Amino acid sequence: MSLSPQWLDELRSRISLSGVIGRSVRVQKAGREFKACCPFHNEKTPSFTINDDKGFYHCFGCGAHGDVIRWMTDHQGLPFMEAVKELAAQAGMDVPAPDPRAAQRAEQQKSLHDVMAAAQAYFVDSLQGPGGAAARAYLASRGFPASVVREFGFGYAPNERQGMKAALSAFPEAMLIEAGLRIVVEGKDPYDRFRDRLMLPILDVRGRVIAFGGRILSAEKKDAPKYLNSPDTPLFDKGRTVYNLHRAGPAARHSGRIVVVEGYMDVVALAAAGIAEAVAPLGTALTEHQIERLWRVTECPTLCFDGDSAGQRAAMRAVVRALPMLMPGHSLRIVTLPQGMDPDDVVKRQGPQAMEALLGEARSLVDVLWEAERDAAPLATPEDKAGLKARLLAHCETIHHPDIKALYRSELTRRFGDLAYARPERPPFQPQQRKAAPRSGGKGQPWKPAPPPLAQEDSQRLRNVGLGISPAPLRALLVALIERPDLIAAHAEALAGIHTEDAALAATLDALLAIAANGGSLESGRIKTILAERRIDAPTLASLGSLRYGLIGDSGVDGDALAGAIILLVEIPMVDEALAEANRRYQAELTPETEAEKERLLQRRLALLARLGQMGRARLSL
Repeated sequence: MSLSPQWLDELRSRISLSGVIGRSVRVQKAGREFKACCPFHNEKTPSFTINDDKGFYHCFGCGAHGDVIRWMTDHQGLPFMEAVKELAAQAGMDVPAPDPRAAQRAEQQKSLHDVMAAAQAYFVDSLQGPGGAAARAYLASRGFPASVVREFGFGYAPNERQGMKAALSAFPEAMLIEAGLRIVVEGKDPYDRFRDRLMLPILDVRGRVIAFGGRILSAEKKDAPKYLNSPDTPLFDKGRTVYNLHRAGPAARHSGRIVVVEGYMDVVALAAAGIAEAVAPLGTALTEHQIERLWRVTECPTLCFDGDSAGQRAAMRAVVRALPMLMPGHSLRIVTLPQGMDPDDVVKRQGPQAMEALLGEARSLVDVLWEAERDAAPLATPEDKAGLKARLLAHCETIHHPDIKALYRSELTRRFGDLAYARPERPPFQPQQRKAAPRSGGKGQPWKPAPPPLAQEDSQRLRNVGLGISPAPLRALLVALIERPDLIAAHAEALAGIHTEDAALAATLDALLAIAANGGSLESGRIKTILAERRIDAPTLASLGSLRYGLIGDSGVDGDALAGAIILLVEIPMVDEALAEANRRYQAELTPETEAEKERLLQRRLALLARLGQMGRARLSL
């Protein structure tokens, strides 16, 4: 009988792993997991963990690892189908009736596994033979210890077109072709796919050989690819397979991280350096399926790319692939290696500690996205900057999760605003050096009296100006948006630029932007229900009293007044920031220039507050 992976996943999801294990072993709650003394080896200190969320157990002492079905077979000693039937009875599920076609496919795959195992043995034996001298020399040049060579199963494919057929004569040639070991070309006899290459087996999560990767050994062969992988077969799907995941998974759960490098030789190099939680895609950019598999192991995998232009393009491809899939708590971190170096170079030249330091400096996905687009093209003209903004917002639109989309949009819009609307740096004040000269006439500069000192009340007014505005206008604005949610999407970009220290108002604003990003055409009553469900203390119309700033009248929300209020709430904090900087310069260098700049900004701020005050029905205080 053959059971589909979907049915088995459903079975696992309906069973409490800790409950099943707890019938035989005493388990204790430890945070989000359970722990126990390992039942597979004698120990006094618990090193056996059970994770119900991820559906696996793992022992850090002996390496025992598996799911609930594996527990029933390995610990309870049941045959696979008996274990499945017993668990299905507990879960209230019916075991599917036998499917002859599925059984035939399973038997076919089993036979292909036998073929691949035999091919692996052939490659390993060939590595130790006379023809494997060049492959052994290459491994020695990489500095891989013998234990790593054995663990990763290195082998050698002889430089023969019919060597595989002769070595695996017990299997029909059709199976060798189906397994990807032999190539069929019309009008010619089949021949071996891998010839004169260092061979590395690719294993599935159960540790079975499903494909091979071969590295060329002769530098003179320019017409052949440096690395050659098996084609897709009934056993191997390169877009879904993550190299070394069966080894890296347990190590990653122990260390709390998983490191994704560009190729399988990088994986071996890191393993030799003591970093066992490294994996790699197989000749393609990281796919959505591979990202999902990595997220099952750890919530934030670390992607490691070479520092050259190709590496940066690969990093950006991974970012673009991941954006639509982002979920709360699940993301990627990215490491860029020094120019011209791969992980093996870093380890050999600077030691494993240098690689650890680079991994510790991994950047967030939003940082990489921002820097890549910012540096992708010149930003010399307003059109260039508008193009940057368009690219950033286009990326945000690909994110499916509404809250994450709104937060990315807000963060990238803020960074764009800081870049595009940055005030030019003013050169530090340099007092002129005047040469001694007569008070009038002569060749020197004419004498001028010093500027009169500021009046005491003016100086005190400039130094003591208060920054920020009352939260009242923002509170009124949010109430207006809750009453008219159809206006949120139209002003989303400007609203994302509003910042407030009031936690309740900030939470309300973020929630409204997230709702708008997810559709935004909801009715006001539904908006209020969503805010209440999220336990957000949103302002209400009753809480405003008469202080509505002209936003909400007897006939409803005034759209023009709302747009004007948004502009003021964005601009006033920007003027406040510039005013604070001018105040610092003024106090450091008391000159007519700093006084004029401070006075100009003060007057601008007063004018903006006056406009805001005119919208209200009560006086705003500075």
